[in-house]
Amino acid sequence: MKDYNYNIRISALLEKDATEKVAALAILAQHLNVKELTKLAYVVKSDPLKLALAKKYLGV
Repeated sequence: MKDYNYNIRISALLEKDATEKVAALAILAQHLNVKELTKLAYVVKSDPLKLALAKKYLGV
């Protein structure tokens, strides 16, 4: 598998928070395939009930 580099802009109050967001995104990208990651993004963007349930389950 090839590695690709991207420049992205992350919104956060502190640089530390932005760094943590990028690290979390990188982990998701490593462990989910394209279909899974795309479905996750869709649910986060368009299904607030499922997102709320996931946050509750994660304790956040």
